[in-house]
Amino acid sequence: MTDPSPAPAPTDRREFVKCASCAIGGAIGLLPMAAGVYVAIDPIRQGGGPSSVGDGFLRLAMLEDLPVGGAPVKFSIVSDKADKWSRYSQVPIGAVYLQQTKPGEVVAFNTVCPHLGCFVDYRASQKDFFCPCHNSNFNLSGALLSGVSPRGMDTLEVAVRNGREVWVKFQTFKANQAEKIPANS
Repeated sequence: MTDPSPAPAPTDRREFVKCASCAIGGAIGLLPMAAGVYVAIDPIRQGGGPSSVGDGFLRLAMLEDLPVGGAPVKFSIVSDKADKWSRYSQVPIGAVYLQQTKPGEVVAFNTVCPHLGCFVDYRASQKDFFCPCHNSNFNLSGALLSGVSPRGMDTLEVAVRNGREVWVKFQTFKANQAEKIPANS
């Protein structure tokens, strides 16, 4: 005797294979897509951005590197730098001039001109700081002598630790402002 039920139509089998393929492909594609979304939002989730370690001070020199009453000495600031998606290890982020004015007393100036951000040079022959972009001159105390800068050179916090280590809290400030306003505010 023959079975009265008809054989399944080939289109039903094809439909099943098509649906199963889509489901398997979707499941396989979901994993890389989820990983990509996680990577994209992870820095936002963590807060990202630069962070200071400890109190934010960097050790730059020893007191014996800076003669008392001598010429300012330029030191590069090298640190880890980060933004929301990238982290860079030990890159130059700026520079400072250090000068020991009295025994154990050190002054630090950011090398960036407060006018438009050009780098300020120390001129030993003139005993002044000079911005070549717009001819601003600053004395050794950082005060504006002449030029278009809206303020004197930006001083930085200095700490002498262990009796001889010079530590500086490096930061940048908004350009072309009369007030000294931190750039990250």
